[in-house]
Amino acid sequence: MPPDPFKNRLLAGLPRGDSDILVQAGQVLELPQGTVLGEPGQEASDVYFPLAGMVSLVVVMRNGKALETGTVGREGVVSAMAGLGTHIPHVRSVVQVEHSSFRLSAVAFRRIVKAKPKVALLCIDYNETLLAQARVTAACNSLHKVEARFCRWLLQTSDRTGPDSITLTQEFLSEMLGVRRTSVTDVASKFARAGIIAYSRGKIVILDRKRLIASSCECYETLRELAPA
Repeated sequence: MPPDPFKNRLLAGLPRGDSDILVQAGQVLELPQGTVLGEPGQEASDVYFPLAGMVSLVVVMRNGKALETGTVGREGVVSAMAGLGTHIPHVRSVVQVEHSSFRLSAVAFRRIVKAKPKVALLCIDYNETLLAQARVTAACNSLHKVEARFCRWLLQTSDRTGPDSITLTQEFLSEMLGVRRTSVTDVASKFARAGIIAYSRGKIVILDRKRLIASSCECYETLRELAPA
């Protein structure tokens, strides 16, 4: 039996008649880690409501370097603005943690948005959330040390995935934080020696969440407050 689309908080928060119409227009599918859902400069063809896991919104530079500016979990939606018209994103949307997601075409989503004002409001409100999130993340990347950002990132991801175990490569994490892989290795080793995390074979396990929060920056709590209830 496929996962329940109403695990997504935005879908669950809509009037049932509106959400039922959305659910009937799409399908639930599995998204492996690393799956690219959208590229900058390319029209969004689909809209995704994650049911778990996490999607990164990444700015890609001309030299190929990338930096995460926002994330979407089961509290949000990828390419929400496609509901209001042709949407050409400025970021790459990539699955950071494998998960199930509810997907429907941008064409079908626009048709529903046109007929359902509360779904249209969802698009506008969530876009404002992402803009606020991007501003906080930009400030965090500029002002805070990599150690604090590393902790913030692990906590954000753990909040979305549930258990305190995260599967990812150092290369992937270095791209999300915009630092060299060796920097991620040094930071991960430091926190592992302190007994805050365990790291091996592409898996990070949070051993002491309280100390991880204490080592993070204020942006973790700020970003939590920005997420839709």
